[in-house]
Amino acid sequence: MNRFEDTDADDLLPESEQRRTTEINRLLDQIRETADKLQRDAATRGDLKLLARSLKELRYAFKVFTPYRDMRKLTIFGSARTTPDHPTYIAAEKFAERMAQDGWLVITGAGSGIMEAGHRGAGRKNAMGLNIMLPFEQSANPIIHGDDKLVNMKYFFTRKLMFVKECDAVVCLPGGFGTLDEAFEVLTLVQTGKRDLFPIVLLDAPGGTYWKKLDDFIRASLHEDGMISPEDFALYRVTDRVEEAVAEIEQFYKVYHSMRYVRNKLVIRTQKTISGALLDAIRLEFHDILSEGDFEIRSALPQEDEPDLEALPRLVFTFNRRNLGRLRILLDCLNAESIEPASREFV
Repeated sequence: MNRFEDTDADDLLPESEQRRTTEINRLLDQIRETADKLQRDAATRGDLKLLARSLKELRYAFKVFTPYRDMRKLTIFGSARTTPDHPTYIAAEKFAERMAQDGWLVITGAGSGIMEAGHRGAGRKNAMGLNIMLPFEQSANPIIHGDDKLVNMKYFFTRKLMFVKECDAVVCLPGGFGTLDEAFEVLTLVQTGKRDLFPIVLLDAPGGTYWKKLDDFIRASLHEDGMISPEDFALYRVTDRVEEAVAEIEQFYKVYHSMRYVRNKLVIRTQKTISGALLDAIRLEFHDILSEGDFEIRSALPQEDEPDLEALPRLVFTFNRRNLGRLRILLDCLNAESIEPASREFV
């Protein structure tokens, strides 16, 4: 097909599809331009190896996850050293089983311990794995080993990106340095708005105090010294009950569907239209998170270009992009179809 035929074919596409194609081509050109600049800058062999391997890993991970983009997925973090007879392993397995029964896919690191428990509970059909290649501990567990939904990765940073990018909830069970790193990185990304809001659950075995002790430290040292806001406690839930962890995640998506920014507007998509009474209450309670304007019920904005979501109602406003804890409380109000969650005390 010649150049003129290409142009004619593009002209036959819907306007939204033309915009999407133009943007994709622009981004691919940007990647090529960056590669050319690396050559011009005389980048070292080591730097090029790191970039090439990272891009290769992410491309393959995107390919594996693409068929499952329309399915809800949760990420489980926890120790690779927890034994199958430990209460924490049993809790992780039970939790994953419950979520898989409700149609969720379970992403873990594919190793042993809590990762294996998550996959065992979910079953091979609902399990996805992001394995890290280490000289110890991290061979893929027997549930996910050899599965098409397993990705082996060299770098922690590409692996962590996929864990957070692809999921709709994160559940952390007790673990070592790696688990704490993952838990705090997720909290940081959500608190700073670098990742859309989603449920974060810190889950202990029944009667366990691992996360309770950490929560006590956060309250005594971070909050009391003014390093976090009271509303930041709305960003996560500590529990030692599997049923409460399941309810926290499923309640989050009862009315709320998804969000995205369109220029300076935050678009919150909902699965039902917000009542006029609740909208009025939101305007009174949450005016502090606006940088300008007001809350509006809208249909899809033209710039969204997501036909599958076009029918969903929207709550649209100019968010100040600072008060993420307050924004999470707003979502709780939408899901409860009541302003009552805004009255909760978090400290």
